[in-house]
Amino acid sequence: MRLKSGLLIGLFGLIVVLLGGWYFTIAVALLTYFALLEFFRMAEFTGIKPATKTTLFSCFIITISTYLETTGILDREIYNSILPICSVGICTWLLLQPKSGTISDIAASIFGLFYLGFLPSYWIKLRAVEFTTSISSEGLSSYATIPNSTGLYLTLVSCFLIVASDIGSYFIGKKFGNRALSPISPSKTIEGLMGGIICSISLAIFFALLLNWQNPFLIGILYGILVSLMALVGDLIESMMKRDAKIKDSGTFLPGHGGILDRIDSYIFTPSVIYFIIIILNFIN
Repeated sequence: MRLKSGLLIGLFGLIVVLLGGWYFTIAVALLTYFALLEFFRMAEFTGIKPATKTTLFSCFIITISTYLETTGILDREIYNSILPICSVGICTWLLLQPKSGTISDIAASIFGLFYLGFLPSYWIKLRAVEFTTSISSEGLSSYATIPNSTGLYLTLVSCFLIVASDIGSYFIGKKFGNRALSPISPSKTIEGLMGGIICSISLAIFFALLLNWQNPFLIGILYGILVSLMALVGDLIESMMKRDAKIKDSGTFLPGHGGILDRIDSYIFTPSVIYFIIIILNFIN
């Protein structure tokens, strides 16, 4: 059951990434919707009462408006105003409740908006990237271009690297792991971390060669390390929250895999970092 669920998840992700457009946007919106429900469920286990419905609606608005902004339908200034406006709306909702919200209620609601609304929306931005970017090759003043680096390639490569990092961390950590990485997640080891990074780098170099990127080894090393570390951060953040809520899985939506948040935690922090590095390097160049 676990293997079948994993294959179905992977196939679903591949299809929606390839389709792009509204298909990819709606898929991101649905995944983050269910993941946010699980996050608020964890928060409620600790006694927090977040503005669940208002935050869910706000995250949906952010996801849809991100796609509209990437297609040019929505003005960028209007798009940039949505996050602060949604934050004000959430706080106002909490103020209007019969029982005043606490600092924890406000913090959990706003963090939910950022964590599962704003950050995942960068997958949509990354998928929409169309320009050719630059990667430093020998120094601050020397750059090598990456041809054909459309949003489709970047999105697929980033997702495959996360999978490679997770697989490498699991198997190498299981076989050779001796030193615990963090008390937050006792099962993770330093050896597993290194194994995940090595697998991510190896696959990144393969894709760099396959896509004919210049300086494939340098790009593969940098890309692989960055994605692997961002995936680890996402994993540990969710582990920290589950530890606080005293639960093993965020939910039971996926047989053998736990909840939606358990499956996408490694994908939350990656797209924004990759996207902005690309933007910055393209601007410098």
